Amino acid sequence: MDDISGYRWDSAALTSAHDYLLPALLNEMARLRPTAAVGGRVFELGCGNGSVANVLAQQGWSVTGVDPSTEGIAQAKAQYPALRLEEGSAYDDLAARFGRFPVVTSLEVVEHVYSPRHYAATLFSLLEPGGTAIVSTPYHGYWKNLAMAVTGKMDAHFTALWDHGHIKFWSVRTLSELLREAGFVDIRFERVGRMPALAKSMIAVARKP
Repeated sequence: MDDISGYRWDSAALTSAHDYLLPALLNEMARLRPTAAVGGRVFELGCGNGSVANVLAQQGWSVTGVDPSTEGIAQAKAQYPALRLEEGSAYDDLAARFGRFPVVTSLEVVEHVYSPRHYAATLFSLLEPGGTAIVSTPYHGYWKNLAMAVTGKMDAHFTALWDHGHIKFWSVRTLSELLREAGFVDIRFERVGRMPALAKSMIAVARKP
């Protein structure tokens, strides 16, 4: 935990990325609400500073979440004390600690993890049978990568100087393969932020059989 607990958060506010992530997330959550278990329970794997969990709670969801960032959880507890947000990571046995949920969300997390198969297994274990996972990560594809190369933005995008930053760069194909390996089915994607070929992020929605 000490090795991954240092991701920095300056506040408990939403970030600019949430401008395009939240509308897509809330649309998916609205679709799931009629079939969600009593209380509309959702688990957020990688809740960061608690800002997304707070939005979901305002929408009527009962939110539980973890994040390895000591600073992020401190910000979340100070700003949103009513929410159950605790230190923890995908490398922990979270299902044994918190139980299983009809919905698990994980926004902009999988690109940070050192062991993505362990992450995907934890995501799967947190879901009830028939439950839904919603995972977002920065989008990578041929045209976007080419555009970054042509405009000289590769170093900024793939920076090695960001402590606890992005270490995995996912495409639709590779993230699909990761989720399928973990046991997920009915995997579909939505690209958000800019036109699809140059999208900032992609959101995968997958079901546990």
